[in-house]
Amino acid sequence: MESPALPPQGASTRSRRWRRVRRAAVLPLAALALSGCTVPTFGASQGVTTSSRSVFHLWQGFSIGAAIIGTLVVALILWVPLRYRRHGDAIPKQSQYHIPLELTYTIVPILIVFGLFAATMVVENKEVANPKTSVTIDVNAFQWGWKFSYPGYSAVVIGQTTQDPTMMMPVNTNVHINLTSTDVVHGFYVKAFNFSRYALPGVRNQFTLRAVNTGDFFGQCTQLCGLYHSLMFFNVKVVSMTKYQAWLASFNNPASASTASAANTAQRQQTSSVVPSKPYASNGAN
Repeated sequence: MESPALPPQGASTRSRRWRRVRRAAVLPLAALALSGCTVPTFGASQGVTTSSRSVFHLWQGFSIGAAIIGTLVVALILWVPLRYRRHGDAIPKQSQYHIPLELTYTIVPILIVFGLFAATMVVENKEVANPKTSVTIDVNAFQWGWKFSYPGYSAVVIGQTTQDPTMMMPVNTNVHINLTSTDVVHGFYVKAFNFSRYALPGVRNQFTLRAVNTGDFFGQCTQLCGLYHSLMFFNVKVVSMTKYQAWLASFNNPASASTASAANTAQRQQTSSVVPSKPYASNGAN
């Protein structure tokens, strides 16, 4: 009986090699799928302010750079054992001191770090910048609510726990925020802005927001501040400049002025005498 013809040795080798390549390709794809990575946002949101979008683009750049470097490293790790695996008993040629290669893998990582540092500094400077603007809002956090007042106007919005007060601000306009706290440390956080700052007793924390979309956005306190911390919510309503000015004008009457004065008086009375007071204004780094 004749034995069946065996496939050529070359074809079998190529088949095994192709299987190895497919297995190697499956690993990074499986890791990407299991990590839940979303492209091109990489799990982040661009937000609705100029600063949040700058941070988002920085995150995208970091993620793309990390993906490129990671792919290169994995490819080199897989290529070396496949390319230089044992082919026989002969000892391969030994070499050392590849100066150009050593300089390359020393200098390139240093340049990458400098590039990441420079990009971070550019975005961070935008985050803490306080350009001149005619729109200012004083935000005061207290247990357990928020007060939004508008210097030069009688407009004051105050609410606590389930009242959810609303901070009005115009779109496509730099809005200067003076953030303070009456009693303990609070956290001013608006998810759609990708933004958070501390509200500190005795410190006026200053920063600037510029919303590029209109709408209603949810905000909350992010620092454990006492019994009803979980109910310390507020809203941010971004409207056109025309609507914003009309809203401010609606407070230009004796009744609104009296209400604003009463709210300010009540707020001062609520301030604890043990809260430190010092003439310090932060530039938004807290």
